Amino acid sequence: MRRLLAVTAAALSAAALIAFPGHASAAPSPLPDFDFSACPAPPANADPGTWRCEAFVSHGVLTIGAREIPLGEIRLTFSEGKVAGKYAQVFGELRHAPARIHGTFGASLQLKYGGYSDFQSNDERRGELDLYAALRHPLLPKECAVGTLAEPLHSVVKDDPAVPFEVISQNPTTVKFGVVDSQLALPRTTGCGPLTRVADDLLGLPSPSGRNTFKQVTYVQFRPL
Repeated sequence: MRRLLAVTAAALSAAALIAFPGHASAAPSPLPDFDFSACPAPPANADPGTWRCEAFVSHGVLTIGAREIPLGEIRLTFSEGKVAGKYAQVFGELRHAPARIHGTFGASLQLKYGGYSDFQSNDERRGELDLYAALRHPLLPKECAVGTLAEPLHSVVKDDPAVPFEVISQNPTTVKFGVVDSQLALPRTTGCGPLTRVADDLLGLPSPSGRNTFKQVTYVQFRPL
């Protein structure tokens, strides 16, 4: 699988979560509002003129076995550029409001950053991200979660052919694409106290790799730093 990266040749895009395929872009899609307030500053030894921030706005769906959970809006920011002539990136922030899980008596999932990311794409994937999901309900302890910061879920996303790459704007550079992780493994819940068995049964956990999918339709906009 070959990709052509179009934005700044200066940084072999981490976000080649934004690789540019060689076909004409489709008609423009409605744009979300992009928020660059959480962009991390370049490191002190950054190569001048090579750094930019990328703001992602995604809409995700998590499928666990036969259960589909619309996750709603997911926002993510990071910066990328070069240090001593080599590619580097700095994670900014992951924001996600709790998403209601239908048929679970008011429970919701909220995605959290798990401490690791690599958005530099290659021929095998678009990027990787560690995360965990806080499981919210009035009867559950606040520590109840699927995965933890110490043992996060590891998501490796690939191109989703159902959502082809689209260049929305050249100024500012804005793109749209779809990604999917069809190999995500989901463990049993942790920190759920006496309702652990109930939480696991409601979500169908544990659910091994191959039974779950994590899909996102993503808009990305770039800003020089």
